[in-house]
Amino acid sequence: MLHTKNIDRTRAQESTNAIEKLYISMRHLFSRGFYKPMGVSGETLRKSLLLLRPEIYGSIAEEKIELDGLVYVIERLPEGIEQCQFINLTADEGYKNSHFEPIIPPKRRRNCYRIDKDQMNIEITRGRSEIYDILTHLTFLFIESHKIQERVSLNEGESFIREWLHLEDIVLHQKKINDKEREVLIVHLGNILGRTFDEVSHIYKVFATEENPHKFFDLIYWLGKLAIKEVYTNEKRTVTFSSLLIEEIGHHIYGEIWANDIKHILKEYNLLKRPIHIISANMHSVLNSIYAKGALPEEAENSKGFELYRLLSNVNSKDLQKKVKDYASENGLIYVKDTSGTNINVQIIDTDKINYDVSPFQKVNSIKENAVIIVMDYAFGEQAFETMDELLKPYEADNEKVHLDVKSVSIMGKAGILEGGKGDIMIPTAHIFEGTADNYPFKNELKKEDLEGFGVRSFDGSMISVLGTSLQNKDLLKFFHDSTWNVIGLEMEGAHYQKAIQSASKIRGNISEDVKVRYAYYASDNPLETGATLASGGLGMTGVTPTYAITQKILEQIF
Repeated sequence: MLHTKNIDRTRAQESTNAIEKLYISMRHLFSRGFYKPMGVSGETLRKSLLLLRPEIYGSIAEEKIELDGLVYVIERLPEGIEQCQFINLTADEGYKNSHFEPIIPPKRRRNCYRIDKDQMNIEITRGRSEIYDILTHLTFLFIESHKIQERVSLNEGESFIREWLHLEDIVLHQKKINDKEREVLIVHLGNILGRTFDEVSHIYKVFATEENPHKFFDLIYWLGKLAIKEVYTNEKRTVTFSSLLIEEIGHHIYGEIWANDIKHILKEYNLLKRPIHIISANMHSVLNSIYAKGALPEEAENSKGFELYRLLSNVNSKDLQKKVKDYASENGLIYVKDTSGTNINVQIIDTDKINYDVSPFQKVNSIKENAVIIVMDYAFGEQAFETMDELLKPYEADNEKVHLDVKSVSIMGKAGILEGGKGDIMIPTAHIFEGTADNYPFKNELKKEDLEGFGVRSFDGSMISVLGTSLQNKDLLKFFHDSTWNVIGLEMEGAHYQKAIQSASKIRGNISEDVKVRYAYYASDNPLETGATLASGGLGMTGVTPTYAITQKILEQIF
């Protein structure tokens, strides 16, 4: 007699399955056109997120309210979204030409519009990854809101605990309160949220702004209020996808406009047929590395190592930053502000116009080239394929088809590290797509040894390109790190970039198959360490050394 074999799945396997379900569900809901996050249609998303228990969302599966995860999510969603019953995801449909003021979240470049007191529209111009990002954050937010509802409701919603009534009275009537009254309310909130006085006091200060010092009180009230309405009066929160968004997604519409704008400017300045080096990075490190020394001779004289860049990274250095930008504009830099909707600004640098007498770089590798450097701001997830794919295509104008002479593509970005800590450097040898065995090995022109001697550690190995950094948990990441995949870190764009570069160079013949590639990442967090996830805060000045070390090595190889 045959016995059925019981197979116990590991947490890593369960997590992989949960991520797969999340994305299948999100694609299904997107095709459907709308769903109710806390209704039957959103059930699979909620269950998958609760099973996955991502590190970024902390105690999402527990009864107490997750505070650090709440900060992380709110910084990436538009102001006031917690008050809105209806959330519409749209394409660029002309709201910028209306009287609606755009709301831009602090940690995400996207335009959002408050249509009325109940509706928020969010413009999606950066591809599917942006939709996944928003939907997972909303799911987390609504799960937390229902925890609040459960903790404050009595007698099937007929009455509420006195702490809630006190909070409601202050928020709805916008009452001015003194320090003692504020602390009383923090005590009440501790009871509502299942958190200590110290924890709530800390988060209250994190959320406080000059315009609204009591922002945290408002946030908790409206999250709870809308959940109460959902449960007891059936006023369900609804997420809708516009018809134009469903029609446009995946068709490279914004990426094509963006790439053609850049090529048009290259042609206008007679740079289109020059050798080109593409760098995906931030908008300051290449600029400062090439031009700061010439723009700020006195400050450069008194600075050692990367001290000048630390000075320029300071929020109080606006005047110095302007000096560098003005000097750069006079010495070969053209700034291209995005108008396509991709939210990716670009700098074009004509290296022939750089004053090498005061530049830290001299032409060595490119002595016979009058090269052009294109610096593009960070793409977001799948958008990396769209933008790079379009940028590497030939440019057709005036009945002429011009193939770009792309000599190298360099990618520098932030990533989660699986060994080491914030500020350390990762040099990938291959990119692997999460959830599949798709992999992209490549010869990286940057080596681990190149990044030694800067006072930060460097690691080399495979990098995993994840569907969303907010969806990772320790079990899954530990598997990738400990297995023969030898994964050293995770990010969202690497495999997408490499897919575009390989197809353009090896298959389609859009650029030379000898194109050089460079990838390097600096660690923004270590999701395997408790308290070291992205929700624990940014890099601050810790990021200056690895950012400029990588930039220096990329530019040395180009020049």
